Amino acid sequence: MTSPGDDWRTAQTAPLLEAIVSLRTVDEAAAFLRDLCTLRELEEITQRWAVVQLLSEGLSYRDIADRTGASTATVTRINQWFQHGTGGYQMMLERLAGAKS
Repeated sequence: MTSPGDDWRTAQTAPLLEAIVSLRTVDEAAAFLRDLCTLRELEEITQRWAVVQLLSEGLSYRDIADRTGASTATVTRINQWFQHGTGGYQMMLERLAGAKS
């Protein structure tokens, strides 16, 4: 399923997306992401996800920046995607919330 702005999805990205959805456990995901990404990239992805989770809790940008170490500019950019992106953040927040209940 694609939507406007999906021009980043190419024949080259398809195998990566397929690999990601084939991961079965947290340990598999950890091993794959560690091989795929640098430590800095993993730190950045982890920070972005933490920002999203705190945004969903309604914290202020300043509080989120203080807790995560992200700049308020980064929090603002992430919030733009959270509010107006493709819905991936919200989907995962809901899925993970459902898994906990």
